[in-house]
Amino acid sequence: MKVSKRGEYALRALINMGIAHELGRPLVQIGELAEKENLPIKFLEQILMQLKEACYIDSKRGKLGGYFLLMPAAKIRFGQVIRLIDGPLAPIACVSHTAYERCSCPDEEHCGLRMLMDDVRNAIANILDRFTLEDTVSMTLKKIRRNKAEIPFIEGLLSKPQAEIAGLLPRSRTSLKLKAKPAKALSLSKVKAVPLDVPKALAGADAPIKRKARKLR
Repeated sequence: MKVSKRGEYALRALINMGIAHELGRPLVQIGELAEKENLPIKFLEQILMQLKEACYIDSKRGKLGGYFLLMPAAKIRFGQVIRLIDGPLAPIACVSHTAYERCSCPDEEHCGLRMLMDDVRNAIANILDRFTLEDTVSMTLKKIRRNKAEIPFIEGLLSKPQAEIAGLLPRSRTSLKLKAKPAKALSLSKVKAVPLDVPKALAGADAPIKRKARKLR
């Protein structure tokens, strides 16, 4: 078994989307993936479309659009992805569990080469079918932090409320509580009446002054 360039790029793209999601940024633009991993963007587009058709990822259009994991990282196994992109894991067809083809050997049951390649196939499958994207992302971030290396996807990091608004994460109870409450209607009975006849009000205010002037006379 040999992983092709297409298969390699698919796995690297998934790992990077998994890292971004784990850091609180579920959506990543294809240009960022291509630049970070030094991948040809046109070729990467074709690979991401294949992953999208298989329901591993999805995309969101718009100014803040990009790609994000549709399937939970804990359910994405590397063996499945490699089979999707490159075909069977077995080094020869006669030991494949998903695409078996009889070889030209006259005695397949007692073929030493077939027995050896069957062990190779099982060893590869046991590893690739056991490890998930979640496992690999956790292992990668652990080593990055231990070595104090630069953490990817920090620039343009979406906060959790922003991700909820974008519809990429379910709204939490806390964010729902933070919604503005409608203003209470002001009771008219509590509002003091204001004189509408301004001249009369002013005249009433001048009355004590006029009475005081008459006494002085």
